[in-house]
Amino acid sequence: MSARRGGRGRPRSPAGDSAPARSDAYRQLRHPFAPQRVFSDDAVANVHGMALRVLEDLGIKILHPEARDIFAAHGALVDTSDQMVRIGGDLVAAALETAPRSFRLRAANRRREQVFEPGAMLFIAGSGCPNTTDLERGRRPGSLADFEDTVKLAQSFDVIHMFGPSAEPQDVPVNLRHYAMTRTQLAFGDKPMFVYARGRRQVTECLELIRLGLDLSDDDFDDGVWATTIINTNSPRQIDIPMAEGIIDFARAGQLSVITPFCLAGAMAPVTIAGALVLQHAEALASITLAQLARPGAPVAYGGFSSNVDMKSGSPAFGTPEHIKLTIGSGQLARHIDLPWRSAAGAAGCAADMQAAGETHMGLWAALQANATLTVHSAGWLEGGLTFGYEKFINDVEALQMIAELCRPVEEDEDSLAWSALADVQPGGHFFATDHTMQRYRDAFYQPLVADLSNFGNWAEAGALTSTQRATGLWQSILRDFQPPAHGAQAVERVARYIEDHTAAGGAAPPE
Repeated sequence: MSARRGGRGRPRSPAGDSAPARSDAYRQLRHPFAPQRVFSDDAVANVHGMALRVLEDLGIKILHPEARDIFAAHGALVDTSDQMVRIGGDLVAAALETAPRSFRLRAANRRREQVFEPGAMLFIAGSGCPNTTDLERGRRPGSLADFEDTVKLAQSFDVIHMFGPSAEPQDVPVNLRHYAMTRTQLAFGDKPMFVYARGRRQVTECLELIRLGLDLSDDDFDDGVWATTIINTNSPRQIDIPMAEGIIDFARAGQLSVITPFCLAGAMAPVTIAGALVLQHAEALASITLAQLARPGAPVAYGGFSSNVDMKSGSPAFGTPEHIKLTIGSGQLARHIDLPWRSAAGAAGCAADMQAAGETHMGLWAALQANATLTVHSAGWLEGGLTFGYEKFINDVEALQMIAELCRPVEEDEDSLAWSALADVQPGGHFFATDHTMQRYRDAFYQPLVADLSNFGNWAEAGALTSTQRATGLWQSILRDFQPPAHGAQAVERVARYIEDHTAAGGAAPPE
């Protein structure tokens, strides 16, 4: 959402007590600026070459026997005694040849669909959070009600393009949780969907639920990507059983694996920017290669979510200069192998305050400079991912909408040069009342979602509320007035019997 003709915000009260109007303006975005660089072309080639050397000489530990067998069948050197796989550069090069550069992300609403490719700019809210927090109810373990809330909030803003596993519903047993999370996305959303890679049975069942809920034929399901998962390696140089199996299963189903090593420089990765990127790149290349060996042409995204740690405490840090350099370097590596790629913002801060906002905004700016195809943890992420904040989400969406506004081309016609206004106003005058201004003032500028641009007196008279306090009224009104998409009730009805029967049978426990 945003409101204005074309989507640049909308008039609102400073208290933030009315929900935004719907708009299509931010649904499909493209990067407006050329990507930036922190490395020379030679340095990028050296990082890539060193990553290939890591895979061939040092190898990567792969815990899943089937994944090791796939590599062995294609000529990789596999040592079953220590589960190490050494992958030649020729295998990696062949995989990069078959990995698609562009593919279609499908959705229940065709107007929500995306082309996932270099140059596209997509955002997902904060994801994987075991806790939630807001000013009304405080910090608490994530529940199914919280997950439903966060899906509704993500659905309500067009600048959030895809669903992720925002607030983990810990009140639902893990063997049944995938049913609840898939059902919630079907019920309250019409955007591209997320599925956890938590074992073959869970993946299979979630894909079946999507097909049932959206009434997809075999041809429909094979025509593009209907489900996305995030694959995190276990840095340094290890892929565990659920992640390896997820890569294989999503590849064979023609669904998207977003391959994302989480390399924290100084802890699970070398302390230098280049060294951390060598490790990230090696792990990503190994995982992309596995996907292509499982099914040539399988949709994959190169991923980079690398930052540094606080060397005093060991805690992850986000929005730091190192995070930004690693993000821009990741973009250079993604362009070197010519694949779309995923980045991430994030916040180490524990409250929706200046620290957390600054960390997230710097991460978003880094993704913009790096031309990330997809930026995860774009809104609502707190405590390094331990908590999803409702007010934090609203304030971060404000930042995302400002970034989206940068995608609008600047007018270059004769009228935009404003000769008539310049001629109308005498020296020392003002432009408020010129015909040129009066024709444009309603949508000339972005109208804030939650920021208050009034003067001190008006701000104090309205209650002297902070942006965090104003955000509370906004998320409450959005949830209060939320209307599910048209297909939601029918989709829930279609999957009800499946979920009931599989729940009665004990669900599907993830692999240990």
